[in-house]
Amino acid sequence: MNNFEQETHERINSNGKNLDLLNSNNSFIQNSIKAKYSYNFSWLGRPIIQYPQDMIAMQELIWSIQPDLIIETGIAHGGSLIFSASMLELNAICGGCQDAEVLGLDIDIREHNREAIEAHPMFKRISMIQGSSIAPEIVEQVKAKAEGKQKILIYLDSNHTHDHVLAELEAYAPLTSVDSYCVVFDTVIEDLPADMFGDRPWGVGNNPKTAVWEYLKNHPEFEIDKSIQHKLLITVAPDGYLKRVI
Repeated sequence: MNNFEQETHERINSNGKNLDLLNSNNSFIQNSIKAKYSYNFSWLGRPIIQYPQDMIAMQELIWSIQPDLIIETGIAHGGSLIFSASMLELNAICGGCQDAEVLGLDIDIREHNREAIEAHPMFKRISMIQGSSIAPEIVEQVKAKAEGKQKILIYLDSNHTHDHVLAELEAYAPLTSVDSYCVVFDTVIEDLPADMFGDRPWGVGNNPKTAVWEYLKNHPEFEIDKSIQHKLLITVAPDGYLKRVI
């Protein structure tokens, strides 16, 4: 580790203990969610319903891991698929895996979104499956796609209830390569006021973070990489960056 990297490491550790910084971050998260901040961005022309800070983290992971397959649950407008595919394209240009690809799952791929994704130049690295991400037949299709892949990165971002995310973790986290990540988005739900969720089926006590905590009780092969959330500060995935260590 060189001097710059050491200074960065120490700064990130310090940020994770800075209560003033963490409190200001919590305030921003709450107010920005109310304002639908994450809906304001796009990637290469497609809406990407993510915080820019998490997009930076995703870029860093894709570059460092050099995955030959990224599996994403939740497609929406397709911006995240396009983002991942474009990062894999850059990896390939820089000498990485030439045939790396992204697999997206969604219970309802709306026709106008499908058409836009399929018309995009990055679609050459994308495939999609429509159906519930936890349905046995869908899980089997994903496992078949993963056969022979060497480095797999997972993003879980579909239905945010505890039971659904836990089922996704049980199905897909084992596909994660050692030293790669299974990233669980919207764990921040657990940290927000209970009255923020309206008629949503998830909320405090029933969300991706509670599913992560439950999953980790019996899966020591994964650890929460706190350094990522301490680096980002603003993230929808606190405790959601799960690194496979075994």
